[in-house]
Amino acid sequence: MGLFSLTKEIAIDLGTANTIILQNDKIVIDEPSIVAINTKTQKLQAVGKEAKLMQGRESPDIKTIRPLCKGVIADFNAAELMIRGLVKKSSGKRTWFSPSLRMVVGIPSGSTEVEIRAVRDSSEHAGGRDVYMIYEPMAAALGIGLDVEAPDGNMIVDIGGGTTEIAVISLGGIVTNKSIQIAGDDLTEDIIGHMRRAHNVKVGERTAEDIKTHVGSALTELENPPEDYVVRGPNHITALPMEVPVSYQEISHCMEKSISKIEAAVLSALEQTPPELYADIVRNGIWLAGGGALIRGLDKRLTDKIGIQFHVADEPLLAVARGTAVALKNIDKFSFLIR
Repeated sequence: MGLFSLTKEIAIDLGTANTIILQNDKIVIDEPSIVAINTKTQKLQAVGKEAKLMQGRESPDIKTIRPLCKGVIADFNAAELMIRGLVKKSSGKRTWFSPSLRMVVGIPSGSTEVEIRAVRDSSEHAGGRDVYMIYEPMAAALGIGLDVEAPDGNMIVDIGGGTTEIAVISLGGIVTNKSIQIAGDDLTEDIIGHMRRAHNVKVGERTAEDIKTHVGSALTELENPPEDYVVRGPNHITALPMEVPVSYQEISHCMEKSISKIEAAVLSALEQTPPELYADIVRNGIWLAGGGALIRGLDKRLTDKIGIQFHVADEPLLAVARGTAVALKNIDKFSFLIR
């Protein structure tokens, strides 16, 4: 009967903006955290990339939902459908039996017991037999390749879609932790508001994300500036089509308030850090992970502001996911995993 007790092991970075699933150290899913549900039958219509394409174009019978908000599950049913749908997608070909799942899921370091329970329940309802959880800054540190169990202080700043997680890690634990609900989604909202106020043009979430990707910057002076990005959309008053070129300097100004809040959170976390670990951080530098780490000039701005060298992780978007996979392979070794 060994065939029927087959266990499939997967690592999940359950993000507000994107969900990444790894199996055998390979990325099998990297898709937006969004589902499309049929409002009549309440059944899953599409998940991930297919659901993202429907966003803003739904018919009355279809509703697109982002199950996670600010790093936590906002819609329990949609989250369960999303996890189940993405896990099924990751399996590829169908089999006549379903293997039991062992999961390690990344969660925000500021999660409450209720929020942790919500992730566990959604994962179990989606087919998880053994569900473990790991705090995202710890996973990011593992993904970057840091020795988290060494008696040495390392600081991680993980800027995701819904939350920015800041943590000092030493001896396999999080010593100081700061989690703020200012992250990539807030920068997107800043751009939407700015385009409406400054240019009277209406842009949606997808267009604002494209603007952030093409000309998003934390500095008004860059060594290798990107070309202006042409935004197309309706005039907010007349509804006539408009074309507006936007520069990185303009977007830098509109994102200033949110980036300043991230700066303040990093300083607050450093203030709470014990002196010995603070000295380690000054020597080792601070690591940036998550999609926000890709904002042009952010590492230089933070280095100049705080006086400690900031390093951008290799493939910052995948740092948490890769660290979750490392934790999956070492479930018996790491005591910081939550069961």
